[in-house]
Amino acid sequence: MRWKAFDYLSTAVIFISANALILLVCFTGWQVWGRYVLNDTPTWTEKAALLLILFVTLPMAAVGLRENFHLGIGYLVELLPVRLQRWCEIFNAFVLGGFGMMMIFGSWPLVKGTWGRDIPLIGLPQGLQYAPLMLSGALITAFMLERIWFAIKTTETDEKS
Repeated sequence: MRWKAFDYLSTAVIFISANALILLVCFTGWQVWGRYVLNDTPTWTEKAALLLILFVTLPMAAVGLRENFHLGIGYLVELLPVRLQRWCEIFNAFVLGGFGMMMIFGSWPLVKGTWGRDIPLIGLPQGLQYAPLMLSGALITAFMLERIWFAIKTTETDEKS
């Protein structure tokens, strides 16, 4: 079971990340073309590509946690009885949610402290380099709250049966 709003959010993150990845490939292609064909390397493409990598990988890692295809080692947990598996899932979600909260609160001073400076060559606020950490932390926290909610509901339903 899942919350429909988080399904839409997850789909939006995938869509935005896919388009950012296409843009990343275009920037990198333009850099190679400029360097080897035009003999005039565009200087902004490397900084823009590095920024896009952050906006692709970090939010997608959060979606990966929600979909259970990122950082999953379930072999030992699968050997446990079903009831203990659920409690391990809840504990795991609490740990990951706490990590997401630390990402939010740890990256906020970085975003705030560097927002007034520009990234050289592209002129965007330097705080954008740390904003994906906050975004990813918020997504991880929200997705883990969803997981905890449904794991507890499922556990309660199983105990009543």
